[in-house]
Amino acid sequence: MSRRLLAGAALACALSIPPGADALARDCCPIVELRQYTMVPGKRDELISLFEERFIESQEATGMRIAATFRDLADPDRFVWVRGFTDMQTRHDALTAFYYGPVWQAYREQANATLADNDNVLLLHPAFAGSGFVLDGLVRPAVGAAAGGRLVTVTIYYLREDALPGFVAAFRRDLAPLLERSGARLLAQYVSDSSKNTFARLPVREKEHVFVSFAAFDDADGYVRQQRALAADERWRALLAAQAAAMERAPETLLLRPTPRSLVR
Repeated sequence: MSRRLLAGAALACALSIPPGADALARDCCPIVELRQYTMVPGKRDELISLFEERFIESQEATGMRIAATFRDLADPDRFVWVRGFTDMQTRHDALTAFYYGPVWQAYREQANATLADNDNVLLLHPAFAGSGFVLDGLVRPAVGAAAGGRLVTVTIYYLREDALPGFVAAFRRDLAPLLERSGARLLAQYVSDSSKNTFARLPVREKEHVFVSFAAFDDADGYVRQQRALAADERWRALLAAQAAAMERAPETLLLRPTPRSLVR
């Protein structure tokens, strides 16, 4: 099996919503960044502690949402997180306010010392109406909470640009029902967003054409059972084979565990 399955996660609202952010809470998030960080060996927990204590509320105060934060179960030096925005102009304004603001300036050297690479970023928007993260009503755990026990998977399908609309339709019609029947709880689906990067200081993977599906399982055993069921399902195998010509390369799989303050738990 490919290592990365970009899985969907139902994302959640923040502890506090800054003034004027009611619309963001209801409609989060039309623009999403899926960020995968390669850590200096042994430094992941250090960054997670700093992130959860200093970088969640300070980013959300600018108008963005920190939707999910994860440990990669297959790579002890990989930190995966998701943040969202209402639009690309809001993204520019929020990132400018945060990265030139007092909290990042105070802690950036400490954070950067833990990072080997932070340029693996996909810019995404909902694949179809209603497929984005649902955040309303969720409450972020306080500092010091226990880590979430649920398994979150993320599946990234790398597609030809012209094949993307057809794949979205096939996923909704054929693949999603089989995934859910075999035990996955589908949380969100996104596709690449081709908007110009409005904050050039942080690069994104601009030439990718991807479909990203977030899903959740009660535990790792549930995921294993689902994979076995799919492997034995002739219809699933036939549907994937039918989509092979649309793919630029094999899908990637991420197996993730929510960090203590992740809204996706």
